Parts: sequence; structure tokens; C-alpha cells
Amino acid sequence: MYRRLTSLTSILALSLLSPICFAQQTTGRAIANSTPRFVVNAKKLGAENPAKVIDVTVWLRRHNSAALHQLVGQLYDKNSPNYHRWVSPASLNAQFAPKVEESQTVRKFLESRNLTVTTIAGNNSYVRARGRIADIQKAFHVQIARFQTQDGVRRANTSDPWIEEPAASLVSAVSGLHDGGYSPALVRPVDPATGTAYQPVPLGSVSIKGAFFESQCFRGIQIQGFQTNNTLPSAIYLGNRYGADISNSQMGHLAPCGYGPAEVQTAYKLNGLYNKHLDGTGQTVVIVDAFGSPTIQDDVALFSAYYGLPPADLTVICGPTGCPTVQNDGWAGETTLDVEWAHVVAPGAKIILIQAADNYFDTLNAAVQYAIDNQLGTTISNSYSAPEVVLDSATLDVTNGIIESGAAAGISVNYSSGDNGDWNAILGVNSADFPASSPWATSIGGTSLALNSDNTMKFQTGWGTHETRIADRLVYGNPPDVPPIVFGFIYGSGGGDSVYFAKPAFQSALPGSFRRGPDISYLADPFTGVEIIRTPVGGSGPVVEVIGGTSLACPMFSGMWAIASQKAGGFLGQAAQLVYSLPSKAVTDVTAYSSPTNVRGAIVTGTTNYVESPAALVAPLQNTKKFYSAMYNSPFSTRWFVLGFGLDSSLTTGRGWDNVTGVGTPNGLAFVNAVAAASH
Repeated sequence: MYRRLTSLTSILALSLLSPICFAQQTTGRAIANSTPRFVVNAKKLGAENPAKVIDVTVWLRRHNSAALHQLVGQLYDKNSPNYHRWVSPASLNAQFAPKVEESQTVRKFLESRNLTVTTIAGNNSYVRARGRIADIQKAFHVQIARFQTQDGVRRANTSDPWIEEPAASLVSAVSGLHDGGYSPALVRPVDPATGTAYQPVPLGSVSIKGAFFESQCFRGIQIQGFQTNNTLPSAIYLGNRYGADISNSQMGHLAPCGYGPAEVQTAYKLNGLYNKHLDGTGQTVVIVDAFGSPTIQDDVALFSAYYGLPPADLTVICGPTGCPTVQNDGWAGETTLDVEWAHVVAPGAKIILIQAADNYFDTLNAAVQYAIDNQLGTTISNSYSAPEVVLDSATLDVTNGIIESGAAAGISVNYSSGDNGDWNAILGVNSADFPASSPWATSIGGTSLALNSDNTMKFQTGWGTHETRIADRLVYGNPPDVPPIVFGFIYGSGGGDSVYFAKPAFQSALPGSFRRGPDISYLADPFTGVEIIRTPVGGSGPVVEVIGGTSLACPMFSGMWAIASQKAGGFLGQAAQLVYSLPSKAVTDVTAYSSPTNVRGAIVTGTTNYVESPAALVAPLQNTKKFYSAMYNSPFSTRWFVLGFGLDSSLTTGRGWDNVTGVGTPNGLAFVNAVAAASH
């Protein structure tokens, strides 16, 4: 089901293993491929504080893995008598999960090393323990150091852990030796020069309900001139215009733009579902988030009331490794987005929010495992990710195994495809996002959306935002910017090829030999984003703000999958297994959208005239010549930009499946009917 990384990576991993004299003195084994890859090149800052207390999770080997892989393959093979005969979590655990005596052996191992066991999974898949760094280093025969990385200072083991028998042969992975974690896949429209986001609107200042930001994000053609004290240099730009005027204070038309529930429901033809009483009733969407939001119940109640939605049937529970003990405003925004927009798409569905204690890999993985083992819902929505290429193989394998168990139980475990395109601008190498790149996950990509005046879809393209600042010093000082300041790719839908997992059968028609993503998509671009109501951590009251990212696309699709499950009468299994074989009318193919009125301009300095073509204002173009550009007066800084849409790093949007939007976006009732029909 997967392929190992390159031999070079294996050599690097082996080189990290320091000679261990105790391995010759007692029986045991190293847990291979458990050292994070960043330690190869990151600057080592020294040893971690030995008195620091951390949590580690020891994952146990599953039984009969080959038989499980074969069984799950049959569940998705229409020629098999086992097609869609889902296996209950209890039966899965009885056949394939570790036994009680095995988890007890691991428990005894940990306790004998002066560690305190805090959690044993209900299916014995992991044992979690807490202790001092000094004791953990002795228990696993590793050194734990601090490293300077692009993400800041990180903790990591410098070699693979080594465990004595009888526990050693039971263990598949050890998590927590390094402090890697998932990041939420949400973004806001920002000024790229400063990273500043537009200030949200305090809800207490709003006297009407259901209307905040401008919904007509694209205004048509405009001419905009710039002068320097009525002398040269001067500039003039012509082309599409984006966003409301920054001076506009009229509620419902605030700058820049943002869509409410009714607008998105109309654009994606959801009202046709609701007219057929298909709204997710009888189904449950499970949402997993780190840290959660302390005000989520109140916020979603306000959101539903302001936008005329039915009250949300929301249950909030803690993750299996404990409740959050700290608050995190970034993840609180993520949690709010997930809950409110799953509710927008499937207003009749029940939502269970699992608030994990933190964003470490093992903590969020344990929460997903809990949702599967207890069959909490037909779909699990996960709006977080990490670049696949920085993860150790042990983490990839453990997570993939958990997701596979969800597929076996008939649950679609959905993940955001990420917000950084191919990651090259940040990491210097291309990478897909994980866990979306798991062959058992459904990867949800992102689009940009423009509306007509009646809120029907005007156009849609793959999400990839490019920014260029124009005429800046013509307004703010001399000399003029010639050429304009190009910020380039800002963010966009994640996707591309896995470097680890082989291509699954449902992607057999696609080229290549590795898993490709995403599978399907929904709205994600924050510059055509949606409104949420939330209470910032430490804030004085609820606010309305515009937000986006594939963190929006994933709960939207999970809500749609709940509606499809309602139509089908139960569990449908992994969504990715079905979406590639649907009839063309079931999905809207997202293609590269190009405008004949893309922005062009000229600067006159008195000695030289600079003509700027539409392509030059969104340069460098990578793999596409089709894009949409528009002038944008930023409410963040009052400066002028050219925004480019559909320019997602090296990933491209095109006809049929593409690595930005997958097969496209669900087409309302046609999608639900086609999925229900294909499931039988």
C-alpha cells in the first residue's frame, strides 16, 4: 500500500543511529525511521533540559496487517462479494488490534523506566506516558536536543529509539520524542508586506442581521491613475477591479469582500438539496481540532441566529488523551470555521467536536482513532496538515494505519490538502501535505469563487493567490517603483504527488506511480472567503471576520458527505473511492479561468515609459498562461495591488482531474444522487 522513501533518505536515517553499546548487552530492537528529517540539516542548539516533562506515545503493532490490507481492498472492489460490507470497529479490533496483555507489557516497560502511564487506548493501539526528558532518554536510549528550524526552536531525538524486549517486538512507533505537530489549514486575506489581516467587525456594532462584507468581489473594469503632486512620474492602470471601496462603511458592503451562508448555498446549488429535505438529518459530522475554542457553543449559536440557520446540534467532547489546558487563538479560529461551515452545508446534521489537548501528531491521531473506534459519525473532518517530506516514516505509517481502519469501518476521513501550494517557496523542495496524502484519506483542495448579482456562480478557478504592489511610491514617496514590487505566490491549495505512498487503485487512470492529491475541492481562497462569528481568545466580545483556506473546503465537503450519507441511508466509506467514477454532471470541473480584461498598466517617468502587460504584473508565471487579475485597494494598508487568481505555485488547474482542485467541486443534488447510486 505504500512505497519506502528513497535510498538516500534511508542512508541518512541509518547515519543518525549512533553506536549503542547496550544493544549488545541485552535483547531489543531499534524502532527504525523514527528520527525527524530536519535534524540532518538544522542547527543543533544543544541538549534539551533533562528536567523538562513531556508526553510520549508508544504505538503497538497491529495483528495480521496483510490480511487487513486485503480485506479493505475487497470492501472497495465492486467485483468482490465484500463490496461495502463495512467491518464494525469491534470486529476490526478483535481481528487486528493489539491485545490487552500486549498493552500491559508496554505499560510495565514504561513504568519500570520511571515513567507514568496516563492513557491506554480502548483498542490497545497505544500507551501514553509522561516523564522527565532524562528518564525518557534512558528508556529509549536516545539523546533529545534542541534545533533551530524554519518553524523556530524544535525538540527532537537525534537517533532512532531502541527498546528492550519483551516490549520491543510489540512496538511499531514512538511519538513525542520530537515536538512536531500539525498546523491548521486556515488563512486570512493579508497585506503580504506586513502579514497584517483586516480588522474584524465587533458584532456589538451591528444593528442588522445576516449581512456584513461585500459579496460582489469582482466589480468589472476600472481605470485607476496615479500622480506625484500633479507632476511626473505618473501611472495608469486598466482592468478588472476587486473588492469594495475601502471608504465604504455600509453594512453588507464592507471591504474587501466575504460571502455569507446564503450566498455560498446558492452558488453551490445546495438549496436544491434542502428542497428535497436533504440536509444531513440523521447523520453526524465529526470534527477533530487541537485546543478547541472555549466559546464555540455560544459562537455557533450567534452565527446560526444572525444568518437564519437552524440551531446547531453540537456536542463538544475532549480527546482521549485529555482536555485542552491552554487556549490557542489560531486553533480557536480554526475550530469556529470548521463547526460553523459544516453546519452551513449540512444544517440538519449533528456535529461532534473533539477538542484534542494539543496539536502534536500523536494527540490528534489518537482523537481520530477514538472517533473511528466509537463510530461517532459517517465522516470525520480534519482541517490540519504538515508537509509530507519533513515527517519520519514511523509517523506516516501509524497515521495511515489509523485512517485505513476508518475506511474499513465505512467512514470517510477527510483532510485539508494544505494552503502552501507545493511548499517549494517555504521548504525549497516540493511536497504534498499529510495526512491528506494517505491513500485511505480523502484530500480536499481549494478554489476561488466569483458570484453574479443573484449569487449564482460567475466563475470558479483553482485557488492560488499572487500579489504585486503597484504605484506605491507614486503615492507614498519618491522614487517611483519601476517595476512594481512583486510579492509573487502568497498561498494556494496544496496538492501534488506523495513521495511515500503508492498510487491507489481509485487513481489508476491518472499518470504516475504515487498517490496524487487532492481528490475533490470546495471554496478556500480567503480573498473570496466566508464570514465567521467568533470570540477571540482574550477578546471582549464576538466579532465577524473573513477567512479561508482548505480548512474551509474540508468541513464544507464533510457536510456534503453527510448529506450524501443521508440519501444513501448510511455509511458510504472513503469518499475518494467514489468521486473519480461519478458522471460528469455530478461534479463541476474547475478549469483555469482567464479574463480578456486582466490588469495592464504604464508608468511615465519623463524619460522612459514602462508598459506593463497583464502577464508581467503576475510574473513569474509557472505552468499556466491562464489567470484572472484585478486591481485591489487594500483596506489593510490603503496601498494598491494587482491580485492574481488561479496561480498556485507549480500546481496547475486544468480540465478533468488536476492537482489543485482534484475532480472539481460537488454539484449539489446531482452529486448526492450520483454518490448514492454509485455506492450500491
